Amino acid sequence: MNDPETLISEKDIGTRVDELAAEISSDYADKGELVLIGVLKGAFIFLADLSRKLTIPRLIEFIAISSYQHGSMPSGAVRLVMDVRASIEGRHVLIVEDIVDTGHTLHYLIDMLESRGPASIRTCALLRKEHKTEVDIEVDYLGFKIGDEWVVGYGLDFAERDRTLPYIGVIQPDDPD
Repeated sequence: MNDPETLISEKDIGTRVDELAAEISSDYADKGELVLIGVLKGAFIFLADLSRKLTIPRLIEFIAISSYQHGSMPSGAVRLVMDVRASIEGRHVLIVEDIVDTGHTLHYLIDMLESRGPASIRTCALLRKEHKTEVDIEVDYLGFKIGDEWVVGYGLDFAERDRTLPYIGVIQPDDPD
């Protein structure tokens, strides 16, 4: 596979993360501690950068979900791999995702977490493929809208490769199936 073609530069990502952090900090300024729930593995870099830029009290939790069964095609089925450790009852929650593709994962997470009685649940995603959405799901804080490209970098990967690139790049994956 060749080096990914840059879609979103490191500088543009940094600027947008700053903007999102300022907006989130403003929205939650008087609401106490915000629980950030990062969806592993893809959101870990975005969550780290975003959380360091916030000016409000925050707690970081992680959750792991599996929705890609074979190759690069999502199956639609979502399963919980790792749950959050802290109780979210009565607390404000922000789910931090790397990418919203079909919307199944985010829909599953919201439904599951709402059953635990949080004060509120909102969503933040670095990327969204709008034309791929199969589930009507709102993203409250969105970094960038993209097309149907396969993207890597800044936490996103293909077969565990290119996750640590400092930018978002486009690849043409050779499906291993």
